[in-house]
Amino acid sequence: MDRDTTCCFTGHRPEKLPWRNREEDPRCLALKARIDRELEEAYRDGYRHFICGMAQGADFYFCEAALALRDRRAGVTVEAAIPCEEQCARWSEGARNRYFDLVGHCDKETMVQRHYDKGCMLRRNRYMVDRSSRLIAVYDGLLGGTMYTVSYAMKQGLKVVLLDPEEPEG
Repeated sequence: MDRDTTCCFTGHRPEKLPWRNREEDPRCLALKARIDRELEEAYRDGYRHFICGMAQGADFYFCEAALALRDRRAGVTVEAAIPCEEQCARWSEGARNRYFDLVGHCDKETMVQRHYDKGCMLRRNRYMVDRSSRLIAVYDGLLGGTMYTVSYAMKQGLKVVLLDPEEPEG
């Protein structure tokens, strides 16, 4: 894949989102609409490959939006960047089913390493950034993996698009 036409994503898990797992919340629906618009803009700017880290929450929204973009636009591919085999082992059955369904619809699956360790999520995030020239991030300023990924992407010179989960649609 060509870095110049690759866009990756980072974002908060449900516990850091104001609506948690309640995706029918108007703020969540507004965020999903903004992700859709950002993906359309990325497509207009020539991006064709989209990499998602496959965590619960905002990553799932992005993956679903990227797969929908692929259905609407020619030449789009979606890659699942999986930090380790056990990524979803402790999730609820519903979350695991959603995860496997999304991964199964992706064009490419990359497992960054086989077994979990404390650095595998970080390595997954670096993998995505190191292969991209644009990062879309659902980020509200909180410390954590999303902040690290945004900072790393900025240092690497990526175009970074920040979406505040609390921002109303408009």
